[in-house]
Amino acid sequence: MGLEGPGTAGPPLATPLPTPNGSWLGQDLEGQWPETLEKSPCVAGVVAVIYYSVLLGLGLPVNLLTTVALARLVTRTRKPSYYYLLALTASDVITQVVIVFMGFLLQGAVLARQVPKAVVRTANILEFAANHASVWIAVLFTLDRYNALCRPLHHRANASPGRTCRAIATVFSAALLTGIPFYWWLDVWKDTEPPSTLDEILKWAHCLTVYFIPCSVFLVTNSVIICQLRRRGQNGLQPRTGKSTAILLGVTSLFALLWAPRIIVMLYHLYVAPVHRDWRVHLALDVANMTAMLNTVVNFGLYCFVSKTFRTIVQQVIQDAYLLCTLGSQPEGMGAEPVLRPPELPKGAEL
Repeated sequence: MGLEGPGTAGPPLATPLPTPNGSWLGQDLEGQWPETLEKSPCVAGVVAVIYYSVLLGLGLPVNLLTTVALARLVTRTRKPSYYYLLALTASDVITQVVIVFMGFLLQGAVLARQVPKAVVRTANILEFAANHASVWIAVLFTLDRYNALCRPLHHRANASPGRTCRAIATVFSAALLTGIPFYWWLDVWKDTEPPSTLDEILKWAHCLTVYFIPCSVFLVTNSVIICQLRRRGQNGLQPRTGKSTAILLGVTSLFALLWAPRIIVMLYHLYVAPVHRDWRVHLALDVANMTAMLNTVVNFGLYCFVSKTFRTIVQQVIQDAYLLCTLGSQPEGMGAEPVLRPPELPKGAEL
């Protein structure tokens, strides 16, 4: 996603933190830009590398477990909400591999940013595409829940696995296309050319695409959903919230909360203080990026907290994996003792 990260000039005070990209101030400040800049020291260096290593080491297996569990729910129920949650988890896996592993750890920590500029900028396309896919799959999920609660007849008539898969495929394709312009996303730690208007345009395009527009959709649709549920309660009807709706409110709220620091610091960096010369902005940007990436691993805990059905499926997946490993480790010819499995979920069970 073109996350800006630390770099150092002269004797480094800490290990440089890996991050793909950043940018300088707008073209209107070009005349005020000094000819020589001293980069601020990498304040969060080693801590950030450890953080991203733990995030990847724990988050990737958890997301893969979530993917298998949701795939089973998709097969059993064929509900659109499960398709959207499965696609959201898949995009989180892509984000962790492309941004956390390839961008932060491999490019920054292992290769020490000694990567050809063309390779870095090509990776930008995948990073921004992964972000766009994750956010806009959540938008699709939001619209699906809105139609299910506020327009139930229309939702039943139009919701189908085929349409859901086509909508998801369209979002992934659009995410890849919208990531192409970010090939020209400037790297604040390596690009020495003066700041340009293009950088400001890309910054605002990023903020609008991954935060302001999606959060506006979340705010409007979630407000309507909550009002609809309250209205049902006031009319004497049971305001059946549903697990999917509870998960929707949790997913969108966590996204808005965890991504807010990155957007705020990015705009502050763009118009007020460059990261190069102020270690406090440098540190704030590091922490904001770390917080934003936390969004790729929190959904598993949310699903487990809200849904008993999901917890049951996860237990089945773990038991099946354990049984498979146990059978594979036994000598050939030895039989395995019968294993009791939990009862199958009823078809149509909700998350």
